[in-house]
Amino acid sequence: MIKRTLYFGNPAYLKTAHEQLVIERKDEESKTVPIEDIGIVILDHQQITITQALMAKLLTNNVGLITCDSTHHPVGLFLNLDGNTLQSQKFQAQLAAALPLKKQLWQQTVSAKIDNQAANLRIQGADERPLLALAKRVKSGDSDNLEAQAAAYYWKNVFPDFLYFKREREGSPPNNLLNYGYAILRAIVARSLVTSGMMPTLGIHHRNQYNAYCLADDIMEPYRPYVDKIVCNIVRMNGKYLEITPNMKAELLSLPQMDVMIGGQKSPLMNAVQRTTASLAKCYELELKNLLYPVFP
Repeated sequence: MIKRTLYFGNPAYLKTAHEQLVIERKDEESKTVPIEDIGIVILDHQQITITQALMAKLLTNNVGLITCDSTHHPVGLFLNLDGNTLQSQKFQAQLAAALPLKKQLWQQTVSAKIDNQAANLRIQGADERPLLALAKRVKSGDSDNLEAQAAAYYWKNVFPDFLYFKREREGSPPNNLLNYGYAILRAIVARSLVTSGMMPTLGIHHRNQYNAYCLADDIMEPYRPYVDKIVCNIVRMNGKYLEITPNMKAELLSLPQMDVMIGGQKSPLMNAVQRTTASLAKCYELELKNLLYPVFP
């Protein structure tokens, strides 16, 4: 079953009763949603009140809880501390992973990311051939830093020329849309890592001591082009007018349900991420050699 993503952008009082998330708003009847059906909850208003009992219930059911600041950008992520019955065993396998294994996994990750970037360029009408060539040349650990070379070409060509786009976290639009979409993707991946019994903090490649989600940032890389594809569609519909609107948020919030191809099968992105993190756990336990990542059709 596809878990639901719930977005709250207006004042609300959120509580729990009878295994339900109860939504109360002024001058409206209460609404309920079964907690077992929820995957992600996004709190995007400064006048939302959520009870401790509901937070505990959501986290117990492995719901990713995202909080946003006054500018409507995600700034916090709450996750379950105990998401898998074999968590201790899987932690040990993750901690024991040898450097050569990590380098091989990073090689696979970068190659998959560049292939998906190339496919998105093709969809946008740009020449994908330089990226396809780079994807085939990625070495163990991406020792030649082809990920950065691919990014330079990709960001120069993925959006229309009138945007004069430069990928910077605090840069001009559509950086705002990319940041929002990546934050949702990061939450999906972190949630799936916990479900698969791994620590999102301990990365394959990312090692920033101030980053609590290094592994999530690693595993989400081949999924980023799916966010980019949504943002490209938004740009096509809105031109230069790219300050985030409710309709744009709705498109980005459709990401968990977006169809992707993985292992030769069509799957909602949220389910595909779960298959990816499950394959990672098996790689750490030396049961598999290859990560399972999605591919653009």
